Amino acid sequence: MPIFAAPDGTRLAHHVRGEGAPLLCLPGGPMRASAYLGDLGGLARHRRLHLLDLRGTGDSARPADPPSYRCDRQVEDVEAFRAHLGLDRVDVLAHSAGGDLALLYAVRYPRRVRSLTLVTARARALGVDFTPEQRAEGAALRGAEPWFAGAREAYARIWDGTADEADFDAAAPFFYGVWDAAARAHAATEVEQSNEEAAAHYAPPEAFRPAAARALVAAWDVPVLLVSGGLDSGPLPRVARGVADLFARAESVVLPGAGHFPWLDDPRGFTGTVTGFLDRRA
Repeated sequence: MPIFAAPDGTRLAHHVRGEGAPLLCLPGGPMRASAYLGDLGGLARHRRLHLLDLRGTGDSARPADPPSYRCDRQVEDVEAFRAHLGLDRVDVLAHSAGGDLALLYAVRYPRRVRSLTLVTARARALGVDFTPEQRAEGAALRGAEPWFAGAREAYARIWDGTADEADFDAAAPFFYGVWDAAARAHAATEVEQSNEEAAAHYAPPEAFRPAAARALVAAWDVPVLLVSGGLDSGPLPRVARGVADLFARAESVVLPGAGHFPWLDDPRGFTGTVTGFLDRRA
């Protein structure tokens, strides 16, 4: 397990899986250890995945300064990660809340990014958030599922800010395309892998400057891929397409039967989509 130092001295860990050209992977959560990414549905057979444990998660140390969990302050951790790997330019993949960190990194270090893959990713850094109404629209797609009646109200409480721990457990099926044994096992690891204190610091409004970020990506000559799940509510596929339209060079792909973790729901489709995108840049 390789270790390197962040600029403030915090010891950060990353995990390496697979062979091939390197791909820097930023987890979501927010602030969930990278273990939940696994081998990204077999993507490690095509790329060497460098999976970063963000500060205070997984095998990375907790910082002395908790406000350094803010995603804009973690941009320098990503830059230290790139330098540690000895790469001049990097292909970056980010999942969910990791999308904000990846976008902030790209805005601050645009010449260091070779390509950007955003997987069911947040885009608050560009002024796009996912509304409760959009979450309800996505949830309604699951109305025929046997678990729907027992999970719908819990899911709504997550997005109106009144959920308790039991609600998060009850709503877990909404995040997966198929609520089977594999999905249950994956969901069961979330609490132990997540740093709740860090998550509370991660994305305050003052971390973002959307107007400046939009201006940069509108002229940014770097290829961007947005992958969304047809059964996911964050982002809905149409919202992901809207985010793609903010970039000078972006494409949006929807995996129809996938939820928030598309490499689990459709590993072949996910791997083919991402490798096809990256191989065109090789």
